[in-house]
Amino acid sequence: MAPPDPRPSPTAAAVRVAPLSELEPATLYGILQLRSRVFVVEQDCVFLDPDGLDVAPGCLQLWVADGDGVVACARLLARAEGDELGRIAVAPGARERGLGEALVRRGLELGRPPLHLKAQARLRGWYRRLGFEACGPEFMEDGVPHLPMRAR
Repeated sequence: MAPPDPRPSPTAAAVRVAPLSELEPATLYGILQLRSRVFVVEQDCVFLDPDGLDVAPGCLQLWVADGDGVVACARLLARAEGDELGRIAVAPGARERGLGEALVRRGLELGRPPLHLKAQARLRGWYRRLGFEACGPEFMEDGVPHLPMRAR
């Protein structure tokens, strides 16, 4: 059993937020690198991550950085029917520190309800604990089972 992490658990307030146009180049690079590391390499999903939505009006980047750079990130898209939280990724070496939860909680604070997301189906219970409920049938995206969910 690993010893407890001496660093304090992050809160939603520890999450940085900015539109793409206000990001420092190194931060943007760190966000895109982390998303590629987690979704393309680790999860073996071949897809074009820079999908044009990061530059959409009202889109916000959420991230947590430490001495190693960006270690967790997410994206909040402005949508007419309620905002959408997505591209939630945590670096393998930074997991089990509450960073994913901090990102989601910050997204809930910032997003216009109902907040939507496409959850990996294996994380249904985790998202349910954070206030999301399934709102449609399971579907496949990039070879991974997903579930539409929303929080009010």
